[in-house]
Amino acid sequence: MLNLEYLADLLEEHKEAAQARVKSISLDGTLFDFNSRPAIMGVINLSPDSWYRESVCLTEDHAIQRGKVLHAQGAHLIDVGAESTLAHAARVGDSGQTTKLLPVIRALRAAGILVSAETYHPEVARACLEAGANILNLTGQELSDSMYRMAAERKAAVIICYVQGKNVREAADFDFATDPTAAMYEYFARQIEIAAQNGVEKIFLDPGLGFYYRNLQDGARRVRHQMTTFLNTFRLRRLGFPVCHALPHAFEYFGEEVRSAEAFFAVLAALGKTDLFRTHEVPRVRAVLETLRAFGP
Repeated sequence: MLNLEYLADLLEEHKEAAQARVKSISLDGTLFDFNSRPAIMGVINLSPDSWYRESVCLTEDHAIQRGKVLHAQGAHLIDVGAESTLAHAARVGDSGQTTKLLPVIRALRAAGILVSAETYHPEVARACLEAGANILNLTGQELSDSMYRMAAERKAAVIICYVQGKNVREAADFDFATDPTAAMYEYFARQIEIAAQNGVEKIFLDPGLGFYYRNLQDGARRVRHQMTTFLNTFRLRRLGFPVCHALPHAFEYFGEEVRSAEAFFAVLAALGKTDLFRTHEVPRVRAVLETLRAFGP
């Protein structure tokens, strides 16, 4: 059972990390000061295999409309992806992804909405940046140098995702041999150095929540890992860059109330000092964050 004693012990063990500050990031003239206020990223899934039905958009017009609605509901950015990370999902090639992604990115940018493009394909990344994407949400570590150079050329931001494998579609078992947060810290430190060498200045760190690993398909084990990761987020902020979290669902526990799960996990993520909340449920998460903010000075 998660309790105050656990939180107190965690804070005592990593007290210095709790005071860490991260860089502010400017995207197309919008400044995000994550030391004073977190931000929300809404989600659009262009793959029919994505399980979160409310975020799936099968037509260009539907996707553009959803992006505008999410923005009106409080999303500061919109993340668009064309291939699901689920193990059974169909693979989508470069041309298939760009055909779906580019019209949506262009339309949302024309409406003044900041856009993140999720991919691990270099050609897709290049096309999305040329279409105006402000962020590359990199869900793989293969060919990272070229991806970083692309982002730097466009002065775009990158989200570096922690993946034990080449990408989220080719992950096997999650290694619990060491403290996962310490392993993430080392991984991100290396990737930040590579990104900086390639000219990237705007960086987000995404610990990844493991639903694509074979040994995290069991609900109890996966949710425990996710909760632990959320609460330890502040330790990663010592690297000096904001942390992005995709909020999970925990269908095994929430059942028919699964749309309430992301709001619950948002509380844990906020306690861990998450900077960017990636969510399918923007109004619910926005309400949670505003309520938590009301407790402060």
